[in-house]
Amino acid sequence: MLTKERTAKADQAATRRPRGRPKTVSDDERRAEIVREARAIFYELGYAGTTMDLVATRCRISKQTLYRLFPSKTDLFVAIIVEHRASMLALPRPEDENLPFDKALEQIFMIDIDEDQERERDAFIHLAISESQQSPEIAMLLHTYGGKQSQLMLADWLLEQQRRGVIEIADAASGARMLMSMIFDAMISRPGRPKDWTDREMRLRHLRHCIAIFTAGVRPRKDGC
Repeated sequence: MLTKERTAKADQAATRRPRGRPKTVSDDERRAEIVREARAIFYELGYAGTTMDLVATRCRISKQTLYRLFPSKTDLFVAIIVEHRASMLALPRPEDENLPFDKALEQIFMIDIDEDQERERDAFIHLAISESQQSPEIAMLLHTYGGKQSQLMLADWLLEQQRRGVIEIADAASGARMLMSMIFDAMISRPGRPKDWTDREMRLRHLRHCIAIFTAGVRPRKDGC
């Protein structure tokens, strides 16, 4: 009697269950999920303490799937660096963008992000500083796929603004480095260093002042003046 009841319930459940194949997750969606979970593990355990086995377990996927999408822990860390880079500089810009130069810079550097985004950005910066001090390999990865690429992308954007006649700049690479130094030094909360700003509004005013000074310095001169 009990067996018949269980069979009947199973038949009812099967009737209610939607037919067809289960929804599949694309590789891009899966990569994003893996990067998101792996980033949290790196924050928790550091680079050395993070293993691919642990990432697969936390993501609830097979190691085969993980290694197909990210052949090594280094590849996974590079993906996290690239994602972080996008949270620091909003580049490339839309081709049809027509903002004033200073307003475009404000958007590129995302100077007014919300507090959750700021905490996430600071968490990665703290991880990067800590890991770079312990491992030359990590320092090189961060430079190659993070800072260096960001500088190149910003320099390319400055050159495009010069081509359009928006600015005059003798050395775009130097200008990009100058901008990044000014903005990121004020924007990033470094571990062990006292906060420079009493509130977010004070920091925002400073960042806009930095952008205004740079904008004035590259504004095209008329009649050689």
